[in-house]
Amino acid sequence: MYSMVEQIRRKRDGLELDTDAIRWIIREYTADEIPDYQLSSLLMAIVFNGMTTDELAAWTDAMLHSGDVLDLSSVDKAKVDKHSTGGVGDKISIPLAPIVAACGVAVPMMSGRGLGHTGGTLDKLESIPGFTTQIDPSAFDRQLTDIGVVMVGQTERLVPADRRIYALRDATGTVPSVPLISSSIMSKKLAEDLDGLLLDVKVGSGAFMKTEADARTLAQTMSDLGAAHGTPVTAFLTDMSQPLGATVGNANEIRESIDVLRGNGPQDVTELTIAFARAMLVLAGHDGERAASDVDAAISSGAALTTMERLIEAQGGDPGVIEDPSRLPSTGQHRVIEADRSGFIARCDAYDIGVAGVRLGAGRAKKEDDVDPAVGFTVHVDVGAPVDAGQPLLTVEYRDDERLESALSVLKGAIEITDEPVPARTLIIDTI
Repeated sequence: MYSMVEQIRRKRDGLELDTDAIRWIIREYTADEIPDYQLSSLLMAIVFNGMTTDELAAWTDAMLHSGDVLDLSSVDKAKVDKHSTGGVGDKISIPLAPIVAACGVAVPMMSGRGLGHTGGTLDKLESIPGFTTQIDPSAFDRQLTDIGVVMVGQTERLVPADRRIYALRDATGTVPSVPLISSSIMSKKLAEDLDGLLLDVKVGSGAFMKTEADARTLAQTMSDLGAAHGTPVTAFLTDMSQPLGATVGNANEIRESIDVLRGNGPQDVTELTIAFARAMLVLAGHDGERAASDVDAAISSGAALTTMERLIEAQGGDPGVIEDPSRLPSTGQHRVIEADRSGFIARCDAYDIGVAGVRLGAGRAKKEDDVDPAVGFTVHVDVGAPVDAGQPLLTVEYRDDERLESALSVLKGAIEITDEPVPARTLIIDTI
């Protein structure tokens, strides 16, 4: 019998937890035998002291086997998924999955909810009226065969330890940790019976990895975990110093995702979506030239948009949002923030805008909070762009005056204007 207090002390003091102790912790926490406050203490100790390679392997394996593991052998297609480490305005998964599915590759996408200041794919999808991110396992296999894509959250039985720890980390300030991030992502993905995995590791103020060095460490750690389990991994390092795309929120990011599938989305979202789609097809066995042409054809022919419509309908959502995005939730209340001077945009801080989104109600301050699907922002400027005094910088979509004022207090410092132009960002920093 292990003592949780003793395990907390060991990790607090920088000592290594043995494999059996880690398995006991994950098993007992999943069974409600270890309270949140004790696991929170251990997680904080891990944030400060990290994990050894052996600890990380044991922690990931214990989470992976804390419940069921998918068997998708009945799906007669290559199965490739994608995961992002989280960013502000990062809706890439939503247009990406149907594009790849329209190219003949199965995408069993298991996503998460908002974490800290970053948005969550599940919250965005659930802003579509009626859309459910929990489906029966038999329906999962059938939909993956018929449509080629499923976008769901974790079931009660699939990696239940991570589902609980993920929410606890969000509410206790224990998100930015390479071992915790990598084990969370890879335990879910390795449970999906994949033939390949694409990772988008964000770097910058709006990411959990603030430096390129930390992002590389995380990408390599996850790639190594994938290789150890026989799953090929391609990792991109991408910029998250400013919000991705023109929208931040839930329903408004669905609108923007539809625009991408129509071929008229923002340049940065479109660039990443196409690059990731091509890389996922290569993981599925396509050569590079065929992958590029297939992705372009899926968008230009409307096949990807049709796949998105079928996905929405299959998961109980209103497919009418494809043709009429006004059916998505809206507050009907807007506040425009204008430039107080002319010059050039030197900074459009993703972290500040993400925090402001949580204050509006687009994210969660604690795990029990509800998310308002309608609130958010439209960002009208990019770093490096010229701006005139009085020009709109941000449009805030809000529901509650008190929440609006709280968000505005953060947004005051989010955008910086200077006299001299600054270089535009490099969106894709590297591929590992």
